[in-house]
Amino acid sequence: MNWITRIIKAGEKIKTAIHKRATKEDIANSDWMSCCKGPQQKIIFENNMWVCPDCNEHHKINPKLRFAYLFDDGKYEILDTPSPVDDPLEFVDSKPYKDRLKAARKKTGLKCSMVVATGKIKDINVTAFASDWSFMGSSIGQAEGEAILFAVQHAIDNKHALLAVTSGGGMKMQEGLFSLSQMPRSVLAVNELKKNKLPYIVLLTNPTTGGITASYAMTGDIQIAEPNALIAFAGSRVIAGTVKESLPAGFQRAEYVQKTGFVDMIVNRKDLPDKIGTLLSILLKKHPAQDQTSEEDDVSNESLTVKTKEAS
Repeated sequence: MNWITRIIKAGEKIKTAIHKRATKEDIANSDWMSCCKGPQQKIIFENNMWVCPDCNEHHKINPKLRFAYLFDDGKYEILDTPSPVDDPLEFVDSKPYKDRLKAARKKTGLKCSMVVATGKIKDINVTAFASDWSFMGSSIGQAEGEAILFAVQHAIDNKHALLAVTSGGGMKMQEGLFSLSQMPRSVLAVNELKKNKLPYIVLLTNPTTGGITASYAMTGDIQIAEPNALIAFAGSRVIAGTVKESLPAGFQRAEYVQKTGFVDMIVNRKDLPDKIGTLLSILLKKHPAQDQTSEEDDVSNESLTVKTKEAS
């Protein structure tokens, strides 16, 4: 091989390396991620709860990280949830559904997209469930439905408040009606929680769509959303095509949804534990300020009674 041939082959290798597309695994394992200013080091986001310090974009996080940010001192216990039949319809599209589940489990280390945990938020006992977007887009099937019912029952049995952290693209098409039935089942379960006079707070994160929005995500006593979270049922292009009209700016984002009354408040990730803790303490009548006000009212009423007797 002469020197000209060696130079040409080296050039081809360099060209191939430059034009090679990075895979999702390459991006996930990289020390960089992209946001408003283009590629930035992940450590910047990691130190800020995976929120962009420049544009305040709240990036997706997995349930374990979510629980670590929400629960006191990052301490919580993950609960083992039921495991129904994996593939009730033996569904196959471009690949068998069982293979998709196997790949998702290997990727995330979870048996389904929903994780249930228990711990304390501002010293108040809470049962919480959250889903992992990396597990088939957090779509809901039988396993996720059973996890939600398990969380509700655990909250009722232990007299805990229940916190739902929602995200996902809706129901699993691979399970058909088995999946769709989780919508009424989850709503009925939440109604049982409310019959037991236990608080149910929903935290809507990006994205919350489809049958998730149409069921347990919209039945909270208090509806909280992270900034700019997509909250929708059908996609905006589908709606625009149906009504034959252009949609308002920011349509289906948390700020717009709040204006239409479906979200009570928008809270930054770093402020969530304090806000949720305050709300729970009020709903459970454990609020210190409320107790102090009651004591002051009692003292004021006693003073008024004494003065009235003296006057008479």
